[in-house]
Formats: sequence, C-alpha cells, structure tokens
Amino acid sequence: MYKTEGFIEQHFHGAFGIDFMDCTADEVVDVAVEMAKFGTTIIYPTLMTGEISQIKKQIAVMKEAQAKQPAQSAKIAGVHLEGPFINSLKKGIHQQEYILKPTIQDYKKIEDEIIKIVTLAPELDENRNLCKYLKDKGVKIQAGHTMADDLTYCNSVTHLFNAMAPLSHKFKNIISGSLVNDDIYVELIADGNHVVDEVLEMVFKLKAMDKIILISDALPIAHEGGKKGVFAGQDVYLNNGSFYNTNGTLAGSGMFQCDILKRLVTSGLLSFEQAAYMMNISPAKYLNLLHNAYVLFDDDLNPVQVNFI
Repeated sequence: MYKTEGFIEQHFHGAFGIDFMDCTADEVVDVAVEMAKFGTTIIYPTLMTGEISQIKKQIAVMKEAQAKQPAQSAKIAGVHLEGPFINSLKKGIHQQEYILKPTIQDYKKIEDEIIKIVTLAPELDENRNLCKYLKDKGVKIQAGHTMADDLTYCNSVTHLFNAMAPLSHKFKNIISGSLVNDDIYVELIADGNHVVDEVLEMVFKLKAMDKIILISDALPIAHEGGKKGVFAGQDVYLNNGSFYNTNGTLAGSGMFQCDILKRLVTSGLLSFEQAAYMMNISPAKYLNLLHNAYVLFDDDLNPVQVNFI
C-alpha cells in the first residue's frame, strides 16, 4: 500500500452533479465530505465568470459551508475566483456577456476574505492596479484565460497551456516565461486531453517539482455517472475523461486528482511519490497550508482510507 498526505485541490468547479456556481451550502458540504473519500482533503471551490450578483451569492454560500462542515471532510480552505476578469480572446467556455475588465472598483463588488486565489488576465489590468491591490491583501494572483506575456505581480499560471497564447520561439510568451521563472508556480491538468503526454513530460523535465501543481479542473458532472451535462450555460459532453461543449471547446475534466495520479503512474510518466508531491506538497507550499490528513492507497492506486490529523 501507499501512504501520502491528503491532496489539495485548488481548482475544481464541483462534483457529483453539484455546481459551485448554483448550489446550497449543504451541497458544498456534501462535496467536501465525498471528496475526502477520493483522497482530496483540502479544497478551494472554484467560481467562474458570471453575473456579479451570482458570484457574490455563491461566495456567501461558500462561507456558510465553511462554517458548518464536519471535521471528517475535505477542509474548505478558501475560494478560487476564475473570472470574470479574463480576456475574451481566451475565454474558453466562459460566457462572454459576463466578462469584465479587471479593476479594483469591480473586484470590490465581490471582495471577501474567503477569496484566496484570483485568476485574471493581467494584460488588461491597467497599470496592474488590481494585481497590486490583491498582492497587498495576500491573495494569490494567477494569470489565466489571458494573452499576457508579462507575469509581473503574478504568483502562478492557471492551467498551463490552456486558454493562453501558444508557445512561440519568436515572441515573449507566458508559457516560456512561467517555465523558466523559478518563482512562478504552474497549474497543470494532466488528464491526457488538456495537455498531451509528451508536453507533460517536457514540463516535468523543465520545471522544478515543487512549482508544479497538478489540478483536476473537474466539472460539476465529474463522477456523477453521466456523459452529458450543463456547465456555464452550455451543454457539455464527456469524451475520454474530459468534457467538451458542442463546438469542441474543452470545458474541464471528468477526473479527480486520484484518477489523474493513477493515469500518470500507470503510464510511466511519474512515480506515485512524484505525482502525489505535486498534488499535496507543492500546493501546500504555494498556499502556506498544513496538511490535515493522510491517505492510504491500495496496490491498484485507489484511495482506501483517510486518516484525519
């Protein structure tokens, strides 16, 4: 059997049919309880681009869930805000009508101490005013859904390679910039669809292990059992472990971190210890967290027991 610290999931949009953009506090608690059974013991529910009023409402829901969750569940450590302050050119499945320019004035409409991570397009932040504001507040700033080539004030890059300008050998680029900058963390969706294995292998060789955070970017319909659902107001379909909309745009993963770990280890891309490190130690360092549980995995790499500290 394998033993490791519980996984930290800093980027997922829900699970088991529960959408963090449209759910109750009790439903968030249900997700937290169930996620622990899959080896993920600290979570950052991720809210995406939507109406300001809806985002504000769901932030209140997350705070209520955080206050009432039981001890034997994944700890709700904060909220990851992915949007609405993104670049329309790289919106992915985010809804265009709700995208806003990153300004302090608009951020203050939804600002709350539970927000610990903000994904935004830094190139649209005039004089990096919002980035400076977030930095002063201790909020982690991630460049994502962006055309940026400058990572000044950013702590990390959201789902590297996805929803950003492609790597270029002729122009300054967010991808090359994040790979060579030892101070920048990178999120990586290693489900085999968002980033092909050869490119994953390249990242594992180029980037220090403690600066790579393996996330799932799981959608609300992950592990629900179906192959079709609705996300961001659009129909999405499960294909080979990931969800796509009707236009073929990648919408997110149908896998959890434990599923991704098994895929990486069985394919020979990483050892169990390496994959687990990027799911627990790296994000713990990034977010200044202490682990709250240990997880036992069987020989088939399935989580079978969670022991909370």
